[in-house]
Amino acid sequence: MKKLTILVSALLIVFSASAQVDKKVANWYNGAKYGMSTDLAYSKVLAGKTSTTVVVAVIDSGVDIEHEDLQGHIWVNTDEIPNNGIDDDNNGFIDDVNGWNFLGSADGKNINDVRLEKTRIYASLREKYEGKSYTDLEDEEKEGYALYKKVREEVETVRKNATSELDDLAELTKTVEDANQKLRGHFGGNYSEKQLKAVKNDPIVGKEASQMLALMKFGLDYETYSEFVGYYQDQLDFNYNPDIDPRADVIGDDITDFSDHSYGNNDVEGPDAGHGTHCSGIIGAVRNNGIGNDGVADNVLIMSIRAVPNGDEWDKDIANSVRYAVDNGAQIISMSFGKGYSPQSEGVIAAFRYAEEKGVLLVHAAGNEGENNDELGHNFPTPKYEGMSEKFSNWIEVGASTRFKKPKYKKGYLVRDGLAADFSNYGKTIVDVYAPGHDIYSTIPGSEYAVFDGTSMAGPMVAGTAALLKSYYPKLTMLEIREIIVSSVQKIGDRTTPLPGDASQQVTFNELCVSAGIVNVYNAVMMAESR
Repeated sequence: MKKLTILVSALLIVFSASAQVDKKVANWYNGAKYGMSTDLAYSKVLAGKTSTTVVVAVIDSGVDIEHEDLQGHIWVNTDEIPNNGIDDDNNGFIDDVNGWNFLGSADGKNINDVRLEKTRIYASLREKYEGKSYTDLEDEEKEGYALYKKVREEVETVRKNATSELDDLAELTKTVEDANQKLRGHFGGNYSEKQLKAVKNDPIVGKEASQMLALMKFGLDYETYSEFVGYYQDQLDFNYNPDIDPRADVIGDDITDFSDHSYGNNDVEGPDAGHGTHCSGIIGAVRNNGIGNDGVADNVLIMSIRAVPNGDEWDKDIANSVRYAVDNGAQIISMSFGKGYSPQSEGVIAAFRYAEEKGVLLVHAAGNEGENNDELGHNFPTPKYEGMSEKFSNWIEVGASTRFKKPKYKKGYLVRDGLAADFSNYGKTIVDVYAPGHDIYSTIPGSEYAVFDGTSMAGPMVAGTAALLKSYYPKLTMLEIREIIVSSVQKIGDRTTPLPGDASQQVTFNELCVSAGIVNVYNAVMMAESR
């Protein structure tokens, strides 16, 4: 089971869903201690105050706009007549009633499972450099050849490891599949852990029940185990497969032509909106309605912009998404995505400058590699690109914190994170703040809910905070709101926490982010009150 253990620990960030949520987890991020004291801000300061509606664009995998806990909080383009096939408001997008999908075609097709950027680069350079050596090259070709060798090694190493993992898990996978089939036949469908324990000594299905109970010790059932195995298969089939190009097959555009935005469709949910819906619920799920979670902002509209597939986003789509959001009234843009290469970064930078000029706030998740973004230099998009003397003035980069005051160790191994999530990227100069990003209960498609971990969850916390402040204090500019959010954090400063990515080291929050603290809505509201 060693391979499975490694796999589980690597993927808990992605597949941390639960049908039943611990009461200690639900909405903890709105509470006191190491939450953001959102509820306190509403009850003590904002009660009885009027607010204005704020539009937040969520550039992500898509949003389930019909979710029960997002009703009334979905942006509607009132200048567009739904589904009449006409660009009524002449903004260049036909029937963009709730946003836009840059990962689709005009005939309604969508792409979702795609290559990583490094794989796309590898594929584009392979024809030119495959089989060549350094001595075969002209001087002007050598830089491209070095990049080719780098991405080739990265891609082929992962492909080799994924193949090895699948081979090693093959016997276990067959055992799990056979046991599940037999148990479903015995129970007439799905079964619970309690039912398995009741039949573990049964002469007919006892063996299979014991096998599935052993799997459950890792926090897995059949469905989640299948997802874990599917992760490796996806690496081979999509993310690290240089021989596919679904964008060419479905959209067929020139990815270097940033002036072109005449592609896509109005399917703002798409085939896999789990991530985007979860982020949207953090920002604006209906508060105090007795279901699901409570969003941070109570008078907000979510504009869904689908540009993040299962794989790396394209620079062109991100640039067009930012411009769409700005041009259609978004005051805040939530961006929970990132990648290691940005081959058309100039176009992305230009879009960020456009948002900066228009006073639109950009909130970005710092990433989940447990690495130092100050040193990494290749976590894109970034608040400061090579050649820039200063960071974008309208940007907040967000790391992930937890609800735990202290970490727990067992036999020298970290078994519960410290106050800084172990997976979170950090950076004394690049990362601005931390916000709750661990054990976050929020909306997922189908009017359901789940617990996810990630800086992807921390970013929307800050986007929601910015929306709340703009809603109740509309005279504040987004740059002023940015300054308030960063300045009003709950100071953690000299409190130690295991260094993300290396639990053997202890660091203070002074070393992890500019503000040395966790975003606090109550503090931010009090500061806004005094302006």
